[in-house]
Amino acid sequence: MDDLSIGQARRIALAAQGFTDPMPSGQPTRRHLRRVLGRTRLLQMDSVNILARAHYLPAFSRLGAYDDAVLDAAAWSDTARTPRLLAEYWAHEAALVPVDDWPLFGWRMDEYRGGRYRYTREVLARNRSLAADIGDVVSAAGASTPRQIEGVLGIERAPGEKGSWWTRGEVKHVCEALFASGDFSATRNENFVRHYDLAERIVGDRVNITVDRATAHRELVSQAASALGVGTVADLADYYRLKTADVRAVLGDLLDDGVVRKVSVQGWAEPAYLHREARTPRAVGRHTLLSPFDPLVFFRPRTQRLFDFHYRIEIYVPAHKRVHGYYVLPYLMGEDVVARVDLKADRGTGVLDVLSAHIEPDADRGAVAASLAADLRAMAEWRGLHDLRIRPRGELSEALSAVC
Repeated sequence: MDDLSIGQARRIALAAQGFTDPMPSGQPTRRHLRRVLGRTRLLQMDSVNILARAHYLPAFSRLGAYDDAVLDAAAWSDTARTPRLLAEYWAHEAALVPVDDWPLFGWRMDEYRGGRYRYTREVLARNRSLAADIGDVVSAAGASTPRQIEGVLGIERAPGEKGSWWTRGEVKHVCEALFASGDFSATRNENFVRHYDLAERIVGDRVNITVDRATAHRELVSQAASALGVGTVADLADYYRLKTADVRAVLGDLLDDGVVRKVSVQGWAEPAYLHREARTPRAVGRHTLLSPFDPLVFFRPRTQRLFDFHYRIEIYVPAHKRVHGYYVLPYLMGEDVVARVDLKADRGTGVLDVLSAHIEPDADRGAVAASLAADLRAMAEWRGLHDLRIRPRGELSEALSAVC
């Protein structure tokens, strides 16, 4: 096995994720977004909008300020001139994946044929005729929300009953089951509401392409290895939420074909696998804020091993028990994750609120504060905010206030 230092592993990982690619010289375009997608292979989605929705942030981290409409068009529209690039499915949780990758998830769609969750499966099992009716409505009407489908079917809610994720009716559950099985895909509107549609109207003839499970797993593990640069079996499995047994089952073929080779990484207990196209740059000079759901850091055990950065998202932790905050973004500076900030876009006042700012041990407080301040201003400008507000929480807040 080759031996890699932890510094080499970091640089390989950062290059694989696009952090050494040249920044656009002008306004980022669809071509630049394609380049990002070629690196990350997916964009994880999340409904939290306290700063920006999760799928917008990775492109900002790699390209700088860009127009959200570029990504919206890639995911939610399809024209002869600008064909759809992305479709939503369960990859690393809910994610936007290249439409060309749709057939690679056919095995997962088969597993979810009766629904992804037990209650959804129960609803679908007792509502087969409703599933057929919903399919007929969507086939005739096009992309529709559950509420719109209910209206066509004459289903009335009890007074005051909402149709949210948490209080959805049976139509929502059946739509979710049909989405999980690949019969439906979805587009989103400006409020992030899913509009379910027939999968063939979103991904075209790709719905008719069948890829057997083993072949799909080989390709997904290969893509995960490319996106990570270097990773353990657990890292490779997590990228598309595969089972480690499924990864091990195809690793032999990938090793034999030279797609990956086995290496050891300083400080890692498990062997790792280096993709054949992985590069080891001499240095990484990028500095940027990262989404909590960025592929560079979304698998927390790897983040710990790679950057010695203990990171947990605390959205679902009661406020009084949070250590760092609600929506905390790691800060990448060169080859290290050196700080983290809890951010909130106060859209009413046009202010980016820095609710807390924490620095990692041994990081240069002055240098980090100066660099982070510039990136916070860039983030604020990208989100249409005109000012920063630094709250006095966290050991970096005072130094950050001094330079903002």
